[in-house]
Amino acid sequence: MAVITLLTDFGEKDGYVGIMKGVIEGIAPGTRVIDLSHEIHPHNITEAAYLLGRSYPYFPSGTIHCCVVDPGVGTSRHGMAARFGDQFFVGPDNGLASVLLREQAQKEQPIQTVALTNAQYWLPQISRTFHGRDIFAPVAAHLALGVDLLDLGEELEQPVLLDLPEASRDQDEMSGEIIHVDAFGNLASNIRFPSFSSESVIHISIGDLSDIPLLQTYGEALPGQVVAVIDSFGFVAVCVVNGNASRELGVGIGEQIRVKFLSV
Repeated sequence: MAVITLLTDFGEKDGYVGIMKGVIEGIAPGTRVIDLSHEIHPHNITEAAYLLGRSYPYFPSGTIHCCVVDPGVGTSRHGMAARFGDQFFVGPDNGLASVLLREQAQKEQPIQTVALTNAQYWLPQISRTFHGRDIFAPVAAHLALGVDLLDLGEELEQPVLLDLPEASRDQDEMSGEIIHVDAFGNLASNIRFPSFSSESVIHISIGDLSDIPLLQTYGEALPGQVVAVIDSFGFVAVCVVNGNASRELGVGIGEQIRVKFLSV
């Protein structure tokens, strides 16, 4: 049986996530549904794209990622489904799949994308404000049942790709920005390791701080100290040991971060 993941900005207060799960269960009973996250900042497509891009490699073959961060719901924007490698994406065609599609293209992996135009695989009644329930959850469930991707709609030749911020290097400095704040307040950047040698780093700067050390573990620092580490996904992250870096530093998504190196 296939796995379906759910990634949304719905939060847990209302019944939206549970309703999507109910729709999936009604169409494909017994399908395993995994909550990737429902705490994406409202309408933040870029944050969701990065989180999906960092998460999908850890899921098994055949996984269907149903993603709904959809500020354009009810407009003329397409819904889309994609097969990338041996997994699937279902969601609005608004750039949510940007990171994973670019990575697959760089790896020269096969990609198929379709616009969701075949209403046979939707709920009978379609609202203008909840396509997660009415279109995307049903489509994901039908994929889990083995429906062929190409039966879901017409080929989509150019899915929307976000103009995502990329880290850059200029001689002895690398610049990037914060792209995600986790539940601990850790500030995850788009600066990837090993695009540099950790031994060559003098310090890291963010906001008003310009002397943040890069450490191997949190245990090398005292509680309350601001440090940088290489996070579990291989990117530079700024943290406060036993604290909340975002709150204590007043820093969030979009903040610039710089890594200073020894001059060669």
